[in-house]
Amino acid sequence: MENILFTMKIKNVAVQVVSNLLIVAILGTLAFFCIPHTQTKAVFSPYYRGDENTGRVGIMINVYENSDNVRKILDILDRKEVTCTFFVGGVWVEKNGELLKEMSLRAEIGNHGYLHRDHAKISEQANKEEILLCHNLVLALTKIQMDLFAPPSGSFNDTTLSVCEKNGYKVIMWSKDTIDWRDHDAELIIKRAITDVKSGDLILMHPTDETVKALSKIIDSYKEKGLLLSTVSDVIGQEGYF
Repeated sequence: MENILFTMKIKNVAVQVVSNLLIVAILGTLAFFCIPHTQTKAVFSPYYRGDENTGRVGIMINVYENSDNVRKILDILDRKEVTCTFFVGGVWVEKNGELLKEMSLRAEIGNHGYLHRDHAKISEQANKEEILLCHNLVLALTKIQMDLFAPPSGSFNDTTLSVCEKNGYKVIMWSKDTIDWRDHDAELIIKRAITDVKSGDLILMHPTDETVKALSKIIDSYKEKGLLLSTVSDVIGQEGYF
């Protein structure tokens, strides 16, 4: 008799466990369909380099100051019969409209924001304003519809990427940084720009005095390696985001 009662208890426990599992499964299914789910917004990634099959490299020069050096860089590019991409800041554009027009005839112009703000720390609206203020200034002066954005200090987040996507912009970073804004040493700038350089590289510079001194040797080194110095757009091609 005791064995029969024990067996019945075991069966009752098993039935109860199965029932509880079914209830949990049903509740889980209902929760999945009834509770709102948040989805991570898909955003494009920035370019850190370009197409390795182009045989091209791109120098990108971020401009917020040193207009005299910008002119010197243009002269060097002309003498060497090459070009580059200047990423310009809006507040600089406001004071250098004629120089910008000259630059636009001899090089590619990209967007570097209006006030050199940290785009990872500002709102979506502020991201949009920084980019479009600069965009509209350049458009008014040159009729150029820029579509490349280099975040100041390389700082961005998903909000920045989303704003750029919505406004037809590609986000551009770099594969080589000369750090010329900090280290005012022409030989060090040259070394950073040419060491292990290869097709597709994007090389970041600024219009510093030492960069002007280094630029001719950098261009000559690229030519010796069989690399063509071109615009960022040429280097990244039109394949879309990586």
